Amino acid sequence: MSNRIGEKFQITSFGSSHGTAVGAVIDGCPANLELSAEDIQKELDKRKPGTSSVTTPRKESDEVQILSGIFEGKTDGTPITGIVFNKNQHSKDYSMFKSTPRPSHGDFGWMTKYGNYDYNGGGRGSGRVTIGHVIGGAVAKKLLKTKDIEIISHVIQIGNVKAAKLSFDEIKENIEKNPVRCADLEAAKEMEELILAKKAEGDSVGGIVETVAVNVPAGLGEPVFERLDGDLARILMNIGAVKGVEIGLGFEAAEKTGSEINDEYLIEDNVVKTKTNNSGGIIGGMSNGMPIVSRIAIKPTPSISKCQNTIDLERMENKKIEIKGRHDPCICPRVTVVAESSTAIVLADHMIRSGFIHPSNLDD
Repeated sequence: MSNRIGEKFQITSFGSSHGTAVGAVIDGCPANLELSAEDIQKELDKRKPGTSSVTTPRKESDEVQILSGIFEGKTDGTPITGIVFNKNQHSKDYSMFKSTPRPSHGDFGWMTKYGNYDYNGGGRGSGRVTIGHVIGGAVAKKLLKTKDIEIISHVIQIGNVKAAKLSFDEIKENIEKNPVRCADLEAAKEMEELILAKKAEGDSVGGIVETVAVNVPAGLGEPVFERLDGDLARILMNIGAVKGVEIGLGFEAAEKTGSEINDEYLIEDNVVKTKTNNSGGIIGGMSNGMPIVSRIAIKPTPSISKCQNTIDLERMENKKIEIKGRHDPCICPRVTVVAESSTAIVLADHMIRSGFIHPSNLDD
């Protein structure tokens, strides 16, 4: 089972939804980066459950403890271990799933491949393990900040409700103003209403999350097998419930001609730029200095209370199932910080690999 990602800046994720704890080990972070538990906690607070009516009612403080890697307020070059203890598990809600895979969950695959499967809350396959992504991403974001790189993710669509296109500064200013984390405040109201309506019906809804990274230097990534867009697509697609990834114009490019979407170069204030950014800041597998833009399509939460068809693997017969427990009617708002973190992990790794950040000591 693979639980690690990255080459120079590596994240190893551990834990399960209803186990003792979840967390991450970050290896390859240079020494002398100012880092505290508060830096990580502010990121975890964006994804913790029970914060609004559009998320799961499971209450977890998600308070991080740093076990290693920091000395006198700075990283010391050794592995950084962050851990969050689970405190509000309701494992009895899941006993019925021991031999009954839930529709559109990973249960059947886990049972078939591993045999010994922790079905409580989805175990290692639960969205709760993205706490590890966020712990790693918080360190990566702090590292990238030393080079003025900023990353922000926001919800641009829930169901058929779409947000207007806004500037990076407008997105930063507005996403904390509503529980959906949508920068278009009018669309956010409609999105919230739609989520709550589906929740009342015992159903769920999906959407699209966009991530924008600015001030990324040109030259990150390799032209063939270590492409920056390839690595971004990989880590984003590895987020549970993500069913599609776009970079830049994405699938819309298939409808266009070259003359319509080619990003023409220009020099502005003695800086090389492109007139448009249809490629999303990545050309030929390498960053070109423009904002890096990605989008992920997120399926509706499969845990719904409506009656569904499934099977009983012990009796090898068909059966009906009604899923109880505490689940998000829409996970898009909480996925935003996971997408941010995942993007930060890849960019931090490539910044070190490309020589923009010293691999051992930030003071060098």
